[in-house]
Amino acid sequence: MKLLYAVIAGLAATAAMTAFLYLLSLVTHRVMKVIKILGTMLTNRTHPDCTLSDTVSTKVYGTVAHYIIGIIFALFYLALWHSEVGLINASWGFLFGLAHGLMAMFLWYLFFLVHPRPPIISLRTYLITLIFAHIVYGLVLTYTVYLLAHPNYPFWS
Repeated sequence: MKLLYAVIAGLAATAAMTAFLYLLSLVTHRVMKVIKILGTMLTNRTHPDCTLSDTVSTKVYGTVAHYIIGIIFALFYLALWHSEVGLINASWGFLFGLAHGLMAMFLWYLFFLVHPRPPIISLRTYLITLIFAHIVYGLVLTYTVYLLAHPNYPFWS
């Protein structure tokens, strides 16, 4: 049952985080479309002018990879709670999301460093934004697990 919770919550949280990044991309006119960035880098399809690939297969690779990673991190969150690290509430969702965001920022930075042809984006802005996106992920994941597993628990405490 916990695997099902991880899949459902991981999908919901990843979708919320992705929507947050796409909304910011729309509002700020900066490249923050994580699926296109991830897909372009995974398929090594950075255009000669260092822009992102728009091919359907690039988006498919980016989407699948992003959602699989979201489910894997949901399993980590559930493992922490199962080990009695933290509670399934908003405060811990925020803290887990913050820690997750800092880790993601570091891993993305390394990915850009080692990639043979990374796209040119405002990396500093993107990395800082990832922290906030992962806080959204942590809150949505925690709330989804709460709704699935603990309907009598006061979430907002």
